[in-house]
Formats: sequence, C-alpha cells, structure tokens
Amino acid sequence: MKKLLTVALAAALAVGCANNKNRITMMPYPDTHRSEVVEDYHGTPVADPYRWLEEPDSAETAAWVAAENEVTFDYLGQIPYRDKVRARLTQLWDYPKTGVPMKVGDWYFVFKNDGLQNQSVLYRQRGLAGTPEVFLDPNTLSDDGTVALADVSFSRDHRWMAYAVAAAGSDWVKIHVRDVETGTDTGEVIEWVKFSGAVWAADSKGFYYSCYEAPSDGNIYSAQNQYQMVCYHALGTPQSADRRIWRDPSHPLRYFHGEESHDGRWMFINGSEGTSGSELLYRAAGESRFRVLFSGFKYDYAVVHAEGNTAWIYTNDNAPNFRLASIDLAKPSEGLRDVIAENPESKLEGVTTVGGYFVASWLADASSRVSQHKMDGTLVREIDLGTLGTAAGFDGEKEDTTTFYSLSTYTAPPTIYSLDLETGASTVFDRPEVAFDPDQYTTEQIFFDSKDGTRVPMFVIHKKGLRLDGSNPTYLYGYGGFNVSLTPGFSPARIMFMEQGGVCVEVSLRGGGEYGERWHEAGMLERKQNVFDDFIAAAEHLIATGYTSPSKLAIAGGSNGGLLVGAAMTQRPELFAVALPAVGVMDMLRYHKFTVGWGWSVEYGNSDNAAQFAYLHRYSPLHNLREDVCYPATLVTTADHDDRVVPAHSFKFVAQLQHVQSCEAPVLIRIETNAGHGAGKPTSKRIDEAADIWSFVFENTGTKVKF
Repeated sequence: MKKLLTVALAAALAVGCANNKNRITMMPYPDTHRSEVVEDYHGTPVADPYRWLEEPDSAETAAWVAAENEVTFDYLGQIPYRDKVRARLTQLWDYPKTGVPMKVGDWYFVFKNDGLQNQSVLYRQRGLAGTPEVFLDPNTLSDDGTVALADVSFSRDHRWMAYAVAAAGSDWVKIHVRDVETGTDTGEVIEWVKFSGAVWAADSKGFYYSCYEAPSDGNIYSAQNQYQMVCYHALGTPQSADRRIWRDPSHPLRYFHGEESHDGRWMFINGSEGTSGSELLYRAAGESRFRVLFSGFKYDYAVVHAEGNTAWIYTNDNAPNFRLASIDLAKPSEGLRDVIAENPESKLEGVTTVGGYFVASWLADASSRVSQHKMDGTLVREIDLGTLGTAAGFDGEKEDTTTFYSLSTYTAPPTIYSLDLETGASTVFDRPEVAFDPDQYTTEQIFFDSKDGTRVPMFVIHKKGLRLDGSNPTYLYGYGGFNVSLTPGFSPARIMFMEQGGVCVEVSLRGGGEYGERWHEAGMLERKQNVFDDFIAAAEHLIATGYTSPSKLAIAGGSNGGLLVGAAMTQRPELFAVALPAVGVMDMLRYHKFTVGWGWSVEYGNSDNAAQFAYLHRYSPLHNLREDVCYPATLVTTADHDDRVVPAHSFKFVAQLQHVQSCEAPVLIRIETNAGHGAGKPTSKRIDEAADIWSFVFENTGTKVKF
C-alpha cells in the first residue's frame, strides 16, 4: 500500500510539474522581417537575413524591440510566484555592504551600501575611529540610479580625487576632479574616455588618461573605435589644452595606457592589439621619444612598481604561470631578473605594493592563496585566509603598516579584514549580517574528464543533505575565455535558488586563467571548441552522478559566457532544459565590426582570414541554429546601451531561434533599457532581472517553488 501511495504521489507531482510548465499562454512572436542579405566569405555564401537589426537607432529596430519585450513580459507576468521570487531576492539583497578601505593621507575612504541603494556611496573618515561622512553619492547623479562610478583615483599628494562616471552602463566615461579637503568639484570634465580612468602624475599636478576622438557620425554605441590616444590633463585647464602623449597612426586598432614611475623619472606606455599580449614603451623624464622596452605581442607585461632605475614587471614572458621580475631601465639589455619566480603549481594572479612589501595573489585550483614578500622577493610569510575563497585588496602606500583585503566565498558575502604587515595577523574590519544561514550550505570542488581527457574542476554549491537522485534543478555557469578566472564569489540571487532546492555549479573551463597561460591558450582561436567540450562534459558529469537531469538543467553565462551558452545549446540542445545567454557574442563572423570587438580577434580569430573563418563558422551560435530541432527554453538578456557586445548579437540570435524553433519551449529576449554590458547596473534593475531569470528557470524546469 505504501508503494502504491508513493507511485501515486510521484504521478501527481509529475502532473503538477507538467501543468507548471504549460500554464502560460504565449503571445505570438513578432513577425520579424527576413531580408535577402547574403555575404560571401572566402567562397562560402552565408545568409544574414536579420542584418537590419544591427541598426540600433532605426525605427524598425525600435519597433521590434518593443514587440519582443511585450511578448517577454507578458510571459513573465503570468508566472504566479514571480512577485514572491522578487520579494525574497529583495530580502536577501538587503544587507549592509562595505568595500575595502583606502588610506589617503589622514583619511580613510570606503564604499558602503545600506542594502538596497542603487549605487554604493563613497564615505570618508579621519582615522579608523573617525565618524564616516558622505564624500560622493552617485545616487544623486541620476533619478533612476543608472549613473555609476567607474573609477576613482587619488593624487599622490592626497589633495585631489579624480572620478570617472558612466551613464546607462556604457563603456564611455567622463572624468571629474574633486578637492579632497573641501569635497567640491573643480568643474573640469574630460570626455570620450574609454577603458581608462585617471592615472596621476608623480607631482600630482595632472593625470594621464586614454581616449578617442568624438565619434563623427554620432553613433557612439556601435561604431568601431579607432586610434586610442594617451593624453595628459593639467589641473585647472580645459580638455582642449590637454597634451597628446601617445598616438600610433599606423595601428588604429590598438589600445594604449600611460603611467609614470613613482618618482616621476620614467614614463611608460603599454600597448596591446587585443585582450592578451602587450608591448611596453618607456622614456626618461625630459626625453621626447619613447623606446621599446619589451616588444609585443607574444607576452603580457604590466608595470607593478617603478622607482629609481628599477621597474618591477608582472609578466608571463617565459613563465606561463606568470612571475614578477625586475629590470634596470638604465641597462635594459641585461633583461629581466626573477623577483618572485613562476610557480609551476599555482598561477600568480597579481602583485601589489604596500608598506615596502610585495603582496602576491596566487590561484591554486581556482581559489586564492596570498603571500607577502620583501622588495627583493624574499618570502616573508604566507597569509592565512582560513577558507576556500577569493581574496582581493592589499593596496596602500609605502609608509603604511596596515593594509586591507576582502575575502568572499560562494555562501557568504565578502568579509573585510585589516592585515598587520609586521605580524601577518588579520583582524575582521567588517562582516555583514545576512538574511539567511550560511551554515546550511556547502561548497565542494569536484573534477571530471573532458572529451579529450583533460581534467577540469568545478565548484558545486547546494544545501547540506542534498539527495543525488537527478531531481535537483541545477544552474551551470561558465565563462572560458580571455584569461579570466572564475573564483568563489557571493551572489544573493543564487542563495534564493538554492533555498528552493537548486544546485549552483561554476566550472573552470579552458580559455580562462585558472591554470595560467597554457590553460588560456588551450581554449582560444582554433582550440575554442575545447571550451564548449569542457562545458558539455561538466553537464554530462552532473547528470551521470545524480546531481540533476536534462529536464532540470539550466546553463548560463554572460558576454563570452553568452557565446558559451549559445554554442552549447546549438551543439547539444537535448542536454539542457533552459539556456540563459546574457549579452553574448553570437555572430562570430561580424563581431569585429562593432565598437571594440576588433580587440577580441587575438582570442577568437577573425572571419576576414579564410582559415579562421572556417572554425568560427563551425561554432558561431547564430549560424548553427537548425530547423526541425527542439532547443531549450531560452531567455536571452541584453541591454540597449551595451557598447561592449552590441545588442545586435542577441537580436539576430533570438530572431533566428524563434524562426527555427520546432517545439513549444519558449524563446524570449529581455531587453533592458538605459543599461549596458552590466557594470554599474543599479540594484533595482539587478533584482528585477534576477527575479525574471529565476522565475523563468523554475517554470521551465518544473520546479515546485516553496515560499
């Protein structure tokens, strides 16, 4: 009798799940016009019927966006628990957040958010025991919280603060200057700055920044950016009087960044042709011409510190796991000398200077390790972090005896610590209180074999006591590119998912930086398919070991991770219930024609090259959607002001997917207005978007939501 009741209950639950997935009445998709555009790529004709959606400001595109959003929000509005999801997310988001303090002269500056403020507020106080006061509140810069601080930097004499402001999530920023003592702005505004803040000169009389000429056609969000310059702004003068320090008329598609040595004796220009590989130029004070210190673009070079005739360089030059090396600028032919040597077991993720020491941040199996060194590289101590997590900070001045850092995990928000540089002791500076019990959750790192036998790790986070019976809704997230490392980090949105029995998984795919440059190179250019194979193998492992099943599995990723999701769902559509590509690179044949997309050619390749076109065409998500295939329930997210990965990628992908979808699984696109690639998105928009995404996941994995 008990067995019969169990079977009956299971059948009832199955019916309930089926009804849960089918209760919504879908509006018809917009009747999206298909043009006859066909482009020849090295003898291969490729149709591009939605080329017209690349025009973001056309009336036809605007009408299409409005129509698609109507379908999407009508669908989402019918999910009965959507408001409860949003309410719980709001509770989880509503905790005080504190950043890593910055010591500036006698002041300490720190970003704080009382919980639900759209943007964090910059406070200052005299000493650690002083009373905090608001120094800059970006929430006052717009009515809806869509103007955000992109960067702040302080002059070396501690008198001035330059801050970069971005509107609606755009990569374009404007730089302003504020008097530290009085808290008032000088009125100076520096425009057409991109991928740069203010880098102060040693004498504090001005700063360097990287910028472009103003777009001539007015199309500031999609036009290709060319001829980035390094300029110098002298305080108290208009931008029109700024000096151009560097411009390369022979290479319009290079990035440049300028900085001075700590004592002002040397000037450096770091140039790159894309997202990896750089060239370093230098000149002494008083010289007019730059010389090549390290020619590009095989390796990466970054100046960590420079003083006297010595420059300390963070590089992967003959060190795939990176090292810190020094060079005598008066005798550069003598080459680099190891200061902190490469560790074959761990990647050197970065190096900072504070208190006359180097602090080295390492990655070991995608979590942080930190060590303190003398300036000659001698190890002083390993910093005891106490848990698997991600540590960040460790900045300061030469005279400081204390520095600060944050430590975050998957199950708790960042705790801020002060570190005594003399004793190595860490003390809690701020630990936030949250509206859940972190001890209910567990994090494990498991390893699996990819298609070619490569051992790949992933973090699996869930409530304790999880049953591995294949019934758990699971959220699989990846990135896999640009040498970016996915490390433990907190998300209140994921806590809400796990409260409902969900499993969150983050996988360290090739193409990322978790294991150094060799790991990165194994997932770029003609080897990009390795990234997708790793992701698919992760899904298969989760299914085989009972964490989930194809009807319960959602995959997600943003930007390059959106490409990952697009490729995985087109290659193995039967493996996933839900696909969530966010601001993804979906058209691999034309990405380089917009804004700074050309800079990704070193990572992806370029369709202008016949050999590279062949492999790009094989996996490009837009070009691999096929008729008579049932694709997963798909919710694409993008934004109208995204000038990093222009929304045309998502527009064209959704239009084609709606055209070929052979089953009733929904294909929706959520197009955020007055927002960009993600940076600086206000809290209110983050919560609304998360509520919609999780509601869509629950609905299309048949999850019985409990509130």
